[in-house]
Amino acid sequence: MRFLIPLILITAACSSPPSAGNATNDRPAPATATSGRTEEAGTVAEQSPTPKDEAPVQKDDFEGTTGIIDKKKTVKDAAVLRAIRTGRHEGFDRIVFEFAGDEVPGYHVEYIDKPVRACGSGNVVPLSGDGWLQVRFEPARAHTDEGKPTIGSRELAPKLPNLLELKSTCDFEGQVEWVAGVGSPNSYRVLELEKPSRFVVDIKHK
Repeated sequence: MRFLIPLILITAACSSPPSAGNATNDRPAPATATSGRTEEAGTVAEQSPTPKDEAPVQKDDFEGTTGIIDKKKTVKDAAVLRAIRTGRHEGFDRIVFEFAGDEVPGYHVEYIDKPVRACGSGNVVPLSGDGWLQVRFEPARAHTDEGKPTIGSRELAPKLPNLLELKSTCDFEGQVEWVAGVGSPNSYRVLELEKPSRFVVDIKHK
């Protein structure tokens, strides 16, 4: 029976996408923007045990921003990053940061100038593209109490239409930071999704 599971999942992925009313795993948290879409199946850069990601039904022409998005939160414990996924959608590329627990930590998102540097050491982190979108979480961590990483890789190269590269630049003193190298610093939006807790960054292609 173990070998039948992948076949079942493949068959489900090929079926018609459910309506937005059935996407119960991807309801946005009440305090955030509303979206019935989640990361696109079949373009997973890193996968962990989560509900099946659903593809969008149609193109999403969101307005977005090129400015700074900042949201502070007071949470009991640092949120643990446990997976990162990327996906191509019609009109935008998506990054999904998944956290253990019931809540996404505080976050700060903005386009920054080169050189991109790692926290602590100050070493230059080379990144592809002509724009660099920094995503910082606090309080958060991407390692266990023993110091082992909680995700499989700290560098991803999805090579999507605009999202070219994604690298970890900080996991230190309650801060987790990643920077996305994009072909063009286009408008972006952020979403909070629940069950499981996810922070989503959508970056327009054009």
